[in-house]
Amino acid sequence: MTLYFPESLVREALPMRDALDAVEAVFRELGEGGAQNRPRQRVRVPGRMLHTMSASSAALGYLGLKTYLTARDGMRFVLLLFDQETGSLAAIMEADALGQIRTGAATGVAADYLAAPGASTVGIVGCGYQAETQLEALALVRPLTRVEAFCRNPERRARFAKTMSGRLGLEVVAAPSGEAAVRGKPIVVAVTNAAEPVVEGAWLAPGAFVAAAGGNALGRRELDAAAVRHAGRIVVDDREQARLECGDLAPLVAAGELRWDDLETIGEVVAAGKGSAAAGPALFESQGIAAEDIAAAAVVYRRAKAEAAPFPGDGE
Repeated sequence: MTLYFPESLVREALPMRDALDAVEAVFRELGEGGAQNRPRQRVRVPGRMLHTMSASSAALGYLGLKTYLTARDGMRFVLLLFDQETGSLAAIMEADALGQIRTGAATGVAADYLAAPGASTVGIVGCGYQAETQLEALALVRPLTRVEAFCRNPERRARFAKTMSGRLGLEVVAAPSGEAAVRGKPIVVAVTNAAEPVVEGAWLAPGAFVAAAGGNALGRRELDAAAVRHAGRIVVDDREQARLECGDLAPLVAAGELRWDDLETIGEVVAAGKGSAAAGPALFESQGIAAEDIAAAAVVYRRAKAEAAPFPGDGE
C-alpha cells in the first residue's frame, strides 16, 4: 500500500532533533560511499520551471526523488519514496515542510562539526520561513543565547524576531542592517534569494563559521569574494551540484582561485568525525541535496507506520 502524507502530517512527524540525526547519518553514508546523490535538474516552459532531484540510501533501504514546480503564483513540492527491497512505492509526500526542515538540519550538522563549540551568538540575514529552521537547528547544536536578524522589510524582521524569541526561548533581535547582524558573530547564516552579496568578508569574525543556505542557482550570490576567501575550509553538500549551482564559488573558480575538485563535502567531514575538524573559519555552501530529502522522508514514513497513524488518501 502506498501511503500519502500531506504537509500537516510531514511537519508533525519530523521534529528537528530527528531531522538532524537523519541528515547527519546520511551525510556519513555519503562520505563512506554507501549512499548516492544526483543533482537537481530543471526543465522550463514560459513562466514555470520543474526541478527534479534523486538519491538512494542503502543503510535506510530507500530510494526516491523530489520534484517541485516553481511559478509566479507559488511552488508545489512532492516526494516519492521507494522501498529498496520490494521496489514498491512506499509513500507520496507533500514536501514543502520537509525541504524547509532538512535544509535547517543540514546547516545544524555542518555547524556541529565546523563551528566553535562554545559559539553562543548568531547573525542571520534572511527572515523567511527557511530562516526559522536554520535557527531551530543551530539552537540544538550550540548553546545559543542571542540572535541578530536582518532582512530588508522592517515589519517582517520585527515579526521574525518576536516569533523566534518565543519559539526558541532566547533573545532574537531585529538588526538595523546586514552588517550589524553579522559583524563579530561566531556563527553567520545567509538564507536569501539574493542576486548580489548580502554578507561581506569585512564583517566576519576571525574564526566565524558561515552557512550560505539560500543560493541554488549560478545567478544568485549571498557572499562577496572576501567572505569566501575568509574561510579556511570550504565545504559543500555535493561537488557536482555545487558546480552547477553555487553562485558564491563560481566566480572564484573562474578566476583560478578555487577548484571544484578540491572542495570538501559535508559527507567527508562527517565521516571523518568531529575530532578531525580543525578549529578556524569555515564556510558551508548548502545547495540542498536529495539525499537529505530521502533521509528526512524515511523518518516521517517510519514514524507514521510505527504509530499506525491515519493516512488521508491511502491507496494501492
